[in-house]
Amino acid sequence: MPARKDMPSTLKRSPKKAQDTYVKAHDAAVEEYGEGERAHRTAFAAVKHSFEKTGDHWEPKGRKGPSDAKAAGGRNTRAKTAGGVDANASKQHLMDQARRLDITGRSRMTKAELVDAIQKAGNRATSSARGR
Repeated sequence: MPARKDMPSTLKRSPKKAQDTYVKAHDAAVEEYGEGERAHRTAFAAVKHSFEKTGDHWEPKGRKGPSDAKAAGGRNTRAKTAGGVDANASKQHLMDQARRLDITGRSRMTKAELVDAIQKAGNRATSSARGR
């Protein structure tokens, strides 16, 4: 069973509730499926139902539920993940997120482009926070 010190760095920079969600879901998944990638994916799926990735950490969502088509479709769907961005949020919410992340050109972006730009900005912030 993972200790808090072994959890992903984005969750270490996140609220305790997000960390607790990850640990509880991961522990349950390890009991069900064994240690490995499936347990890790299951734990992140649980986090994504209540939190969204903002920059280099996770923040509570305004409403609970799947963040993207992959989360809504389940394990066997071919849909793509949005990497923690709440792709099901309103365009206004995504615009607000893009503004907070200082994404240029956001006013001309479609909802899908905003999701992609927020995801890329989050990946850059995570990489920077990890010192890469």
